[in-house]
Amino acid sequence: MDQTLNDSGWRGSQEGWLEAAYESLLESGVDSVKILPLAKKLNLSRTSFYWFFKDREELLAGLVARWRDKNTGGIVKQSEAYAETLAEAMFNVFDCWLDEKLFDSKFEFAIRSWALQSAEILNEVQDADKVRLETLARMFMRFGNSEITADVRARTTYLVQIGYISMQSKENIALRMKRIPEYIAIYTGQAPQQRELDRFYARHGYKPD
Repeated sequence: MDQTLNDSGWRGSQEGWLEAAYESLLESGVDSVKILPLAKKLNLSRTSFYWFFKDREELLAGLVARWRDKNTGGIVKQSEAYAETLAEAMFNVFDCWLDEKLFDSKFEFAIRSWALQSAEILNEVQDADKVRLETLARMFMRFGNSEITADVRARTTYLVQIGYISMQSKENIALRMKRIPEYIAIYTGQAPQQRELDRFYARHGYKPD
């Protein structure tokens, strides 16, 4: 048992290496995600990296998988969540924009920045966009929208948020919460009910003035 703990200590862990790579990607871009600097950051030997990854490319692939699972997975999960009305379904999707456990905006920006210099990552981003738009469109169709209306509303919902991320737009929480009911009305064609809005505020710990 002691030997196992000692081995784990000097090797680190796969998740530890991935987390360090994630932090470097967000701070300085993909060119900073290199084995030796990460080893120094973790206070581990360069050799220990190879217990968990074949090479740097496998580490980078792990980062992409982590982004895909979290961000695309979060949007899919929230768009498929139970809702009694379309407005409530949209509030479920908006949870992604306020909860980093569901959708990591900084990670999204870093991956999209990486895609500017990599055709392979650009393909990954385009594939993710397609999946996200399709799942949002299905959500709209679930509530009776035609295929073309669902497609346009899905695009409006999604592309506005990607614009926020790409522009690195900053809003204080009070302003964001004030705007959200209007966004819901524009995206869905129906004003949210007060009880739906209250539930949304409550789960994000927000108390309007």
